[in-house]
Amino acid sequence: IGPSKIASQLEGSKAFANEFMAEFNIPTAGYLTITNENIQEGYDFIDAQPGNIVLKADGLAAGKGVLIIEDKTEAKSALKEMLGGKFGDASSTVVLEEFLDGIEFSVFVLTNAKDYVVLPVAKDYKRIGEGDTGLNTGGMGAVSPVPFVDDAMMKKVISQIIDPTIHGLQTRGYDYDGFIFFGLINVDGDPYVIEYNCRMGDPETEVVIPRLDTDLMDLFIATTNDQLASVKVNHKKEAAATIMLVSGGYPEAYEKNKEITLSGQASESILFHAGTKSDNGKWMTNGGRVLAVTSYGPDFKTSLKKSLSTIEQIHFDKMNFRKDIGFDL
Repeated sequence: IGPSKIASQLEGSKAFANEFMAEFNIPTAGYLTITNENIQEGYDFIDAQPGNIVLKADGLAAGKGVLIIEDKTEAKSALKEMLGGKFGDASSTVVLEEFLDGIEFSVFVLTNAKDYVVLPVAKDYKRIGEGDTGLNTGGMGAVSPVPFVDDAMMKKVISQIIDPTIHGLQTRGYDYDGFIFFGLINVDGDPYVIEYNCRMGDPETEVVIPRLDTDLMDLFIATTNDQLASVKVNHKKEAAATIMLVSGGYPEAYEKNKEITLSGQASESILFHAGTKSDNGKWMTNGGRVLAVTSYGPDFKTSLKKSLSTIEQIHFDKMNFRKDIGFDL
């Protein structure tokens, strides 16, 4: 399960993805691709923006290659730094984009580049601080389903984004057996693509897969046997919410090898190990993001309360987490 090398550029190259979306009329931000050869065009694009300017390293930069800057002089300086090697080869090409103002959500499909099934929708929270403040991380928590993503919104997502993407894969003749993650933004009731990923996202996966009421292996087999058209995917009615426990200092410098202890049963939740290791029968921290604590409930608020209750039983030195996942819903 996974994309072909050429199709994986939907995630691996922002310029490739933008050209693909332009060719197949998939709604996204206006953009310009810049190298050192046409940097003046980049400066002119920045001057023409009415508000924030979005700068994206073309290649993969460990989730740190996207900058959103309001001040035009600062944006030009950042463009020069990026082209000068701030993110290594990943930013030898930079994509400038207009800023889209709205609320984000994530849609996932499993496809064989002909047919597809839609998985549960999720919303994740990337900033380290409460109220979406501070530095970006790999993800501090997620909820599924997403209250504002109703049937009307999903019809638009399918007709304007998913269908033309699958059509584009077919038209270009790309092999693709796997997941497509659509990072979307709701702008005044219309969905726009912020980014593609050629995989499941994290920590969205820890709420999407638990809400799947169809066997995942059956879906994989149907994908590789070209039987997706005849598969029905069921979603559990319960909501799921996950909260990520992270090491103190993350996403900047942090310490490892802190013992993780559990003072109760934690039976209300599923504990997904991320940055942990077993050492002589003890569990130790071994990364920035340590554990994802997922719980079910009739709604996301109940699910979150269960996860927070479980977290009270988990302990390691300098443990950090967000208590406000879902605060904007």
